[in-house]
Amino acid sequence: MARINLVPQRREFFDLYNRAASNNVQIARLLLRLLENFPNDRDTLGRDIKEAEHEGDRLTHDVVDLLNRTFVTPFDRDDMYRLASALDDICDHVDEAAGHILGYGVTEIRANAHQQAGVIERAATKLRDAVSKLEGFKDSKRELIELRELEDEGDRLNREAIAQLFASNEDAISIIRWKDIHQQLEEAVDSCENAADVLEAILVKNR
Repeated sequence: MARINLVPQRREFFDLYNRAASNNVQIARLLLRLLENFPNDRDTLGRDIKEAEHEGDRLTHDVVDLLNRTFVTPFDRDDMYRLASALDDICDHVDEAAGHILGYGVTEIRANAHQQAGVIERAATKLRDAVSKLEGFKDSKRELIELRELEDEGDRLNREAIAQLFASNEDAISIIRWKDIHQQLEEAVDSCENAADVLEAILVKNR
């Protein structure tokens, strides 16, 4: 029978969230390196991205396991589940974007895709900085505002990328392939904003 902890393990929860947010920065940087160096080191970087995605899954499992063993949590239990899930979603979308790039027979990287990867890396970094302030519910308004500005930039890049695709003379298969890639990169940016929304709601409730 699992032992139930009656005293909130504040440090352990916040450590897991910080590790998950830092892992998101790591996987985003690996994606950026994949696009910058492509096709060099594609297999190695692909494996590294997959391992970072697995690490995200492990950290989410650790949060859920600790929640199930803790009677009194540092803040609302449902919010804690939502934040863990939102952080994990970022890893999943980055991993899927990398999978599309590696599995679709891409031979060179479009400039807009590289720019989108840069936005993902910067958004993940802002989110990590905001999550680091969660313990004690410290103000992270500046980081969250800057993250949302990056999401707007991501939206713009995605629209421009799709418009350029359909204005190009590329064959239909290439257009469909790259449309999927651009949209998956945009999903990764959106998942950073979603995690920021969850984090902001937690801060508002606990001030």
